[in-house]
Amino acid sequence: MDGNGNGNGKSLERMVSLKALQMGNSLSCQICVIGFLCGVCLTSLFLAALTSFDFAAAPNSTSTSYFLNAFTGRESDSKPQAVEKMLISQNIIAVRVKDPINSIYSAWSAILNKSNSGEDLFSQNTATDGSKVHRPPHLENCKSTSEVNRLVDKHTENGELPPWTMWKGFLSSYPLSTKDEQQGYNGHQINSKAAYPPWIKGSDEDNYPLTREVQRDIWVHQHPVNCSDPNVRFLVSDWERIPGFGMGAQFAGMCGLLAIAINEKRVLVTNYYNRADHDGCKGASRSSWSCYFFPETSQECRDRAFELMNVKEAWEKGIITVKENYTTKQIWTAPIPRVWGSPWSYMQPTTEINGKLIGYHRKMDWRWWRAQALRYLMRFQTEYTCGLLNVARHSAFGWEAAELVHSAHVSESIQDDMKGSRSGIEEYVWSNHEPWTPRPLLSVHVRMGDKACEMKVVQFEEYMRLANRIRHRFPDLNRIWLSSEMKEVIDKTKIYGNWKFYYSNNVRRQVGNMTMAVYEASLGRETSTNYPLVNFLMATEADYFIGALGSTWCFLIDGMRNTGGKVMAGYLSVNKDRFW
Repeated sequence: MDGNGNGNGKSLERMVSLKALQMGNSLSCQICVIGFLCGVCLTSLFLAALTSFDFAAAPNSTSTSYFLNAFTGRESDSKPQAVEKMLISQNIIAVRVKDPINSIYSAWSAILNKSNSGEDLFSQNTATDGSKVHRPPHLENCKSTSEVNRLVDKHTENGELPPWTMWKGFLSSYPLSTKDEQQGYNGHQINSKAAYPPWIKGSDEDNYPLTREVQRDIWVHQHPVNCSDPNVRFLVSDWERIPGFGMGAQFAGMCGLLAIAINEKRVLVTNYYNRADHDGCKGASRSSWSCYFFPETSQECRDRAFELMNVKEAWEKGIITVKENYTTKQIWTAPIPRVWGSPWSYMQPTTEINGKLIGYHRKMDWRWWRAQALRYLMRFQTEYTCGLLNVARHSAFGWEAAELVHSAHVSESIQDDMKGSRSGIEEYVWSNHEPWTPRPLLSVHVRMGDKACEMKVVQFEEYMRLANRIRHRFPDLNRIWLSSEMKEVIDKTKIYGNWKFYYSNNVRRQVGNMTMAVYEASLGRETSTNYPLVNFLMATEADYFIGALGSTWCFLIDGMRNTGGKVMAGYLSVNKDRFW
């Protein structure tokens, strides 16, 4: 017998199985079986208590709950009673107890494994083993969302701006009846010139100054109506691929090139993106930014730019330029576009460092601009990126989502609910809602390792001290989305039992101070790109954020949050480096 009491468990299984095979089908036998099994269950629980057997962490368990916790690192996230019930039903084969929560979660997992984009999970005929499956609240129909986003990312047939009106998302495709149109009610006729892009959340006060106006103007600049107009000039550039440059540096460099393009009245066209040069990016999206996010300009402009690159006269007249036409200093410290004045001069002081609220620092213009540029470049996720987020959300929140669905008793009425077609409000209004996330949620990005050569590295304990400060003000906060490349950081989460931690546990982390380049190479290009990118996007959506402003990655996360309706959530930093 081992220290976990597995000897007792196996003996009980063999004994119960033998008894089950010997029992007949008579009523008296069934009564005896029920009584006997109840006694066995009570005895097993009693023995488990005596031997300190931990059901939630049983090393030989094959339960979904166990693997979910192992994947996400949520040692304390499962409800013990539900886990014990599930393990008993698995270990004692004669007791046919079907855990409804496990059934819901497993059904979602099985369908998601077939397609990360999740379209099958939202179809009317979704079925697993002949039974209907409730739509998962924490996942997104990536295919449908991408189709809607494409409609608002291109000019209309008459060259007008996209339908950026009060008709949000799926409502833009709502079919008005003939009677509605005859009566003069048509939301599509609202003047889009007065509307702002739909990828900006919140009001002006919830974002950096002029965010909605700037995003609209960048889109217009990057999407000329006629790309073949001889007055349209281009800047074509690969993404930076100097060895040792992380994704954050690549993003920052392209923000600088977008500034140059706007200042020189050129359309920026991105070319080779080494991070997308892997098998996960299919077809034309391989080695392209368009694998992860919508292209920075229209396909017509891209085609025109690449065509002009083969025309000698286009080079001589300066119609085409490339990254090599500009110095490193110009790219990294190019003048910020002054089209909108200097809105950074009145940014709200919402960042705290060392207990002090920062009202001004030397590079406020670059902080504002990089936030705007990256928000534009990441304005819409592709179906592939959406699928990556679906997997991450399901691994982290899937079990809790299944509990919610079960607690609402939707599983009992799902057959009736899904007999008819979807109602209009479900199809066009509720479909616009974002995937469910357990809230409030705090995102913490811990940057250590080789970053010590660039900034003051702070231990995990300081991050958690700031986390407890936020929780003191918002006592309902008890969840953390944790991203870190260091194994020691993940190990330390066990100390903080009063927090629920979510993180990807299927990625090998660093031990020691190897360089980031060596670490990423050991993971492979696909994993070393997808894993941090998912963490980046989850951090931008969290309610609160703690990071290190000395890290370019954290700097950019902060910018995305401040152009994504999160500026008033504030930002707590563990260090005061770079421009502060």
